[in-house]
Amino acid sequence: MRRVHPAKNEYLVGLVDIGSNGIRFSISDLSPPTTRILPTIYKDRSGISLYDAQFDPETGDRIPIPLRVIKNVTAELERFSLVCHEFGVPRANISVVATEATRTALNNKELTQHIKAKSGLEVQMLSKEEEGNVGAMGIVSSLPTVKGLVMDLGGGSAQLTWIISEDGMVRTSPKIAVSFPYGAAAVTKRLEDCKESPDPEKAREEFRQEISQRFREALDSLEIPPELTDRARREGGWHLYLSGGGFRGWGYLLLHESQKHGQNYPISIINGFKVFNEELTNTKRLKEVAKNAEKIFRVSDRRRYQVPAVAFLINVLSNTLPLGGPLVARFCQGGVREGLLFRDLPRSVRAQDPIAVASAPFARPSAGDFKRLLLSALPPPAFGMVPPESITSHIIEGLANLCFQHCTLSKELASFSALYCTISGVLASAHGLSHSSRAKIALMLESRYDGELPPREEQYKRLLENILTPEEVWWCRYAGTVAWLIGQIYPTGAIGSKPKLWLSARFADNLGKSGKRNGIELTVSIPRSDKQVELVGDSDDDEDEDENPIVGRTRIEGYAKRVSKVGKRKRWVGGREGWGMKVKVIVAEQLSMD
Repeated sequence: MRRVHPAKNEYLVGLVDIGSNGIRFSISDLSPPTTRILPTIYKDRSGISLYDAQFDPETGDRIPIPLRVIKNVTAELERFSLVCHEFGVPRANISVVATEATRTALNNKELTQHIKAKSGLEVQMLSKEEEGNVGAMGIVSSLPTVKGLVMDLGGGSAQLTWIISEDGMVRTSPKIAVSFPYGAAAVTKRLEDCKESPDPEKAREEFRQEISQRFREALDSLEIPPELTDRARREGGWHLYLSGGGFRGWGYLLLHESQKHGQNYPISIINGFKVFNEELTNTKRLKEVAKNAEKIFRVSDRRRYQVPAVAFLINVLSNTLPLGGPLVARFCQGGVREGLLFRDLPRSVRAQDPIAVASAPFARPSAGDFKRLLLSALPPPAFGMVPPESITSHIIEGLANLCFQHCTLSKELASFSALYCTISGVLASAHGLSHSSRAKIALMLESRYDGELPPREEQYKRLLENILTPEEVWWCRYAGTVAWLIGQIYPTGAIGSKPKLWLSARFADNLGKSGKRNGIELTVSIPRSDKQVELVGDSDDDEDEDENPIVGRTRIEGYAKRVSKVGKRKRWVGGREGWGMKVKVIVAEQLSMD
């Protein structure tokens, strides 16, 4: 029977990244509306190390890439070309790029010519500057905003620069990036050479001084803007964004530690994982972990072997940076693949927020209207009170888009599934989300449903809350509960021609029986009949909710009462003495939104 292949899809892009420690293959689907998060529909990796292949295993001398290795590389590319055909990737949309190990190989022309002759694929050799630029764009793709120093650590080289990325506009050094021959594999070999010298400690110190001097020169030449240096001076350290296999291995070591010894960090996705200076630079501890742990998630034997070299680089970098060294480091999944794809996107697409884009395919017809309703439930600043800046319109858009994703599940499953959707559900693979964004959306969606959580999931919920501030957690509960209210009024996810309610909110300083409590006054407006009812179920934090039935209760008044319960002190984050504010809900009847 003849095999039928899919039609060519112009949005599919095949990419091969020939790196120092391996060759990565991927097919990405850049179809709207999810283009910004660079969805991957196929991914593979070959463990061929072109860096190792260029050194004689007996003498350690530099040699040309052996013919058998060239043939193996070519065979892998021929296979990938066939896979692209199977997926319907246009031939013109397949790219092959090579970095440091290939660029510096003694016989790189022989390698590229052999690939061209056998597979028909042309290899683009990235210059040091291009490699730095691509690495930087990969980091920019990994998070909604990037403001700080960025470093990409491959096998044969490392790149350092600074980036300020906002609203799709990327600013970086006029030099783009400074490249060093200090990749994880390269530093490993240099450190081994130091051991063979007559005075190993002296050789190691000289190597340290060499790297430190190169870093200092790079920092001077990169023309770091005052807004970044002022921020580092003001906060006592730099924000670092780390990418590349070497740094990701270090990040997984830190993640391994954060999930042991009773800490149980809840998210096992390296992109967006954040650590502070004390954790990042605890090189002695992490070297012990890498040496003694039986198994470490996502840390291969090769990466484990390179840990001392990465520790050496981290130590030198932290002691070279001025103004307090590193303050916080964020690990980024974005590499050559993501950098090349993201670099060529229009600014309007790059400016899109990842959480809004990732959730867009799951939006119901009236998601835009639900977003406006949710935003109208967030009061404008007053009396010194303001919602956290981190509860952005994009986060609210994500909530609106996903508001009905789990509503068909049973009560025992809806909250449970919503809570996990950002790490193992519909948003798990979305590129560009920070861990705090994943936590906020998960907590909001859990509050959007009225199911209870079993003890294990209650524990996971508390761990997610620990990623955020108590204030952020409370506002997530509030926004999620308002989303629940909206879901009850519009169970189909569509508003239709006649809206059934409108929301408005303000901060007030005269709530409660004594009139001295600060909080939110939320007005739920419904089409007029013959009366206006003020809820009384939120009047006293010390009374049980069931002891205050709403006089003349209607279904919508009952829904609104649930929102008011978010403001009860016993429901505050951390309990009665924790963080929260009173919520007073009024159900009003009016003719129209006007």
